[in-house]
Amino acid sequence: MSEHDFEPVHGLPETLPEGETVLWQGAPDWRALAQRAFHGRSVAIYFALLAVWAGVSASSGGAPAALQAVLSVAIAAALVLGLICGLAALNARTTVYTITSKRVVLRFGVALTKAINIPFSIVDGVALKAFKDGTGDIALTLAAPSKIAYLLLWPHARPWALVNPQPALRAVPDAAVAAEALTDALRGAVASRRAANTPETMEPTAQAAFAPA
Repeated sequence: MSEHDFEPVHGLPETLPEGETVLWQGAPDWRALAQRAFHGRSVAIYFALLAVWAGVSASSGGAPAALQAVLSVAIAAALVLGLICGLAALNARTTVYTITSKRVVLRFGVALTKAINIPFSIVDGVALKAFKDGTGDIALTLAAPSKIAYLLLWPHARPWALVNPQPALRAVPDAAVAAEALTDALRGAVASRRAANTPETMEPTAQAAFAPA
């Protein structure tokens, strides 16, 4: 049993108000999260180069010395990459992204659970970056002066957007489906505000156009 077993609605801190419905829910793929949010591939490449360098440097002492140097690096690499994969798996297992008819909710946290509500009224736009493995990142641009600290969001934030942090649904399987659900819901919210003659935000559009992760 976990603390999430007591959620009134899976992935949400409270029951949705009348008239609000869940349109989509999902979680990060841990392998993609390990690669892009925790930079697993870059770390693996670093250790591979380090192993080559260690082997060459120790080769003057003969093959046994070179092999021992390479094995030492390999053991360190296995420990670090295992930690990265473990952290990614824990983050993926404790994260739920929810798109409702009125907001986006990010529920995440390994040691301390956080739930961040992002109402459509403060969303200026949506950007989708799709990857070859079928996963993708969906970033939300927030209307000024709305702002959420990058450290509070990480790793659920657009990479390197430090000055104006953008909440992001990271490493989402079938990201195009989630992005379409989100943009349709945002357009519906804009249309509702127009009909009610209330202030609007800029109508969002899904764009495959944010900086490389």
